[in-house]
Amino acid sequence: MKSPLLNKLSKTFWSKPQFNWLLLCLVSVLVVIALLGSSSSSAFNSVTSSVKPDIYTNYRKLKEQARSDYLELKSLSVGENQIKDVGLCGKERENYVPCYNVSANTLAGFKDGEELDQHCELSREYQYCLIRPPKDYKIPLSWPAGRDVIWSGNVKLTKDQFLSSGSIMKRLMLLEENQIAFHSQDGLIVDDVKDYSHQIAEMIGLGSDTEFLQAGVRTVLDIGCGFGSFSAHLLSLNLMALCVGAYESSGSQVQLTLERGLPAVIGNFISKQLPFPSLSYDMVHCAQCGIIWDSKDGLFLIEIDRVLKPGGYFILTSPITRQQGRSTSSKKGSMSTPLEEITKKLCWSLLEQQEETFVWQKTVDSQCYTSGKQGMVPLCKGEDMQLYYQPLARCISGTGSNRWVPILSRSGSLNSTELKVHGVHPEDFFEDSGFWKSAVRNYWSLLSPLIFSDHPKRPGDDDPLPPYNMVRNVLDMNAHYGGLNAALLEASKSVWVMNVVPLGVHNTLPLILDRGFTGVLHNWCEPFPTYPRTYDLLHGNGLLSHLASQGCSIIELLLEMDRILRPEGWVILSDKLGPIEKVRMLATQIRWEARVIDLQNGSDQRLLVCQKPFVRK
Repeated sequence: MKSPLLNKLSKTFWSKPQFNWLLLCLVSVLVVIALLGSSSSSAFNSVTSSVKPDIYTNYRKLKEQARSDYLELKSLSVGENQIKDVGLCGKERENYVPCYNVSANTLAGFKDGEELDQHCELSREYQYCLIRPPKDYKIPLSWPAGRDVIWSGNVKLTKDQFLSSGSIMKRLMLLEENQIAFHSQDGLIVDDVKDYSHQIAEMIGLGSDTEFLQAGVRTVLDIGCGFGSFSAHLLSLNLMALCVGAYESSGSQVQLTLERGLPAVIGNFISKQLPFPSLSYDMVHCAQCGIIWDSKDGLFLIEIDRVLKPGGYFILTSPITRQQGRSTSSKKGSMSTPLEEITKKLCWSLLEQQEETFVWQKTVDSQCYTSGKQGMVPLCKGEDMQLYYQPLARCISGTGSNRWVPILSRSGSLNSTELKVHGVHPEDFFEDSGFWKSAVRNYWSLLSPLIFSDHPKRPGDDDPLPPYNMVRNVLDMNAHYGGLNAALLEASKSVWVMNVVPLGVHNTLPLILDRGFTGVLHNWCEPFPTYPRTYDLLHGNGLLSHLASQGCSIIELLLEMDRILRPEGWVILSDKLGPIEKVRMLATQIRWEARVIDLQNGSDQRLLVCQKPFVRK
């Protein structure tokens, strides 16, 4: 364990190498004093028995720490383990997303839209450099102001692209000088979204969209979400709405949605399944999302059926659908179109059609899929509990799962019976919940003085005005049961959490989704599907030890974390002392300000708290 002396000196040592010899001399003097003190102590102990044994033991530990510090500083002073700062990437990588290289994918033979998918399996040249922010980048406004106004220089969106945006949700924003304003609290525009949401509620059979929760709708997957206006409204109704959109090299809806502090992730199911298990969401929504749903004999609709829970809803708003549909004046009847034929095979019921909007409901009767009707989609063999970018499957999944429970039959929280369905002992679950309640209090007490006071002046900016609470987007890199998410909600923190379940651990993602949270499966040996600078806080409990067992590169992981972390963002890692110390050394290499915190509980666990600086050059 590092002594307090070394912890205090290490930051100065790394940032000012010209003082290395001075520090070496200082520690050498301390070691000589300690050794002389040890000899004097031995002589003194030989003539008196009044010295308490525990004092000698503590002193011996201090002497051993001083000797260890001396040897480490000596090795560093002569160049061993010398750490150099990682350089900055070129300007062309300001919005770089690994694994999404359309030209390289095309050269590799991918076509028919597959070149737009994620292809980490292709060899890629890894550059050990830090993604720099754009020239006009500014720290986002704090929540909730940042939901309604963002800096246009923070996202890759030109004025021409802005004006050509076709989605109804994309049109609900105004370009004003160096800002993009959404005016969520401003009359006409917010009414457009509210009216649309209210229309969907009425089509489902509800009196108002405030009754979505009563209808069993807690989680919504918004495909091609424009720029998040509908998702923002759903969040105001206490629904968890996740935007999933295709990668765009210019003008990204996912990047802009995350910039607003709203949940979003890059996802494209042209050829691969979405990174969710079956029976994940209560509602799936698409408003002019650009997908031709009846193509490939309904393969995309089969994927929607896979992630929908029994009794869940599919909402589709599109002029193309209206052209395919029947007259808007009719309420029920036959559409006699390929889209209708496919939805019948999926055991969906068309509840209503109004103008360009259609609402289907998935059956709650799992036997419907085995009724023997001609042309029914076959059942999948086995379950898809560990799916990770598998090819789209032309079969129905989830019907044999113990999680086949209609959305109206689900409670707001998991009871003991539901926990056992997920293979979790209730005692372990509630013990985990208690741990995270305490952890969140500790995290906030650690970060609050750093966030709310002594806030650093940003390059080129005037002194910031309060409040300084900038934590909104949180990425839990090893979510386990989703305990951090639950504790943050219970503590009334205005944050949302992307819960990640790494490959190679017990897959708890179905449990997390059934709790009403959002999350994905991910292999942390690969980059995460998001744009640079999209998270305010990265958290990982036990992640380092897990990745070491998987053979992942820790330095590549840290560079990826730096890519997706906004300037002045925070990292909290909890692990054993060995991995923590290794990462602390590497953190200085990528310019993070890092401090190790002893939990003072006698365990080998440590916290590493880091902050990413605002670096332009």
